[in-house]
Amino acid sequence: MTSVTGPWPALHATLTRYADTNERCNMLHRSHQLATGSVLVADDQAANRDLLEELLTAQGYTVITVADGAAALAELAQTPIDLVLLDVMMPRMNGFETCEKIKANPDTYLVPVILITALSDKQDRLAGIKVGADDFLSRPVDRAELLARVRSLLKLKQRTDELERAESVLFTLARSIEGKDPYTHGHCERLSEYSARLGQHLGLSEDQLIALRRAGVVHDVGKIAVPDAILLKPGSLTPDEWMLIKEHPVVGERICAPLKSFRFVLPIIRHHHEKFNGSGYPDGLRGEAIPITARVLQIVDVYDALTTDRPYKHAFSITDALQTMKQEVAKGWWDAHVFDEFERLVRSGTADFLSRGAAAGARS
Repeated sequence: MTSVTGPWPALHATLTRYADTNERCNMLHRSHQLATGSVLVADDQAANRDLLEELLTAQGYTVITVADGAAALAELAQTPIDLVLLDVMMPRMNGFETCEKIKANPDTYLVPVILITALSDKQDRLAGIKVGADDFLSRPVDRAELLARVRSLLKLKQRTDELERAESVLFTLARSIEGKDPYTHGHCERLSEYSARLGQHLGLSEDQLIALRRAGVVHDVGKIAVPDAILLKPGSLTPDEWMLIKEHPVVGERICAPLKSFRFVLPIIRHHHEKFNGSGYPDGLRGEAIPITARVLQIVDVYDALTTDRPYKHAFSITDALQTMKQEVAKGWWDAHVFDEFERLVRSGTADFLSRGAAAGARS
């Protein structure tokens, strides 16, 4: 049997050496450069805009200036911005309102916002915190303080961007694995969306819901270590092939482990093939020892597999799929409470899109 653990340490070591070398090169390169980053300044006073632009441009930053909050939002919609400096007292849309809209937008909520104000009242600071401001500066603006706060927030933004790029690579890898099999078209998106909906219905925390959305996409990333001939095999698997398939949750966990932001995702990846009676894999966990997030995702995963055409079977109807899952619950495979809540959502019509998505995938 081919072992997935054989080439993995060498591959991991190679990637680690590459990352370390690349980081040293980046550090050396950055040490010989001026600061970089794009800063959007919104202030209705031209003199204030000019002053901030002069200070920041001298440090190497790219600066864009606008005269009010509405113009700032329009600029953010079309230009990649790393940090926003907002005057509080502006016409049309003040700094508080603008900041609140920036932080409410999924495309811009990670962009740091500094509010600049002559207001010193504690309530104004609290209002800024409430709308999501990352920092404050008081007028008259102190040059050293301005540059220190800008540098600090841009470093944080850079780390956030690096994390997003790493997550993007993993998501692309996971989707490329899914793309090999036309029968699983849209599977990742359906699991991501509906497992989060089911988790929300069960009252899971926001961290758990985010983990479910991510895990829906990357839960099977470990299948990269499984040859296509086995993944796409229309007939029964041999014992050796089945053992190889059963290692993919561990491989997937190992691939995603370096990302600290995936700490709630890792248990889902590793345990989404466990069974409530302890007969699953890779660890044979039993009952509530299986993380609740893994129990949620596996219910949606099974339902999606049943209602989708596969090489070894035709798609089940909703009624037949739920009946089959009831029988599996009776065998002790799935959490009965989670399944009951899932069935309730399906019967209510809330899960219609899941079945339509599966049917569309089967036809494509």
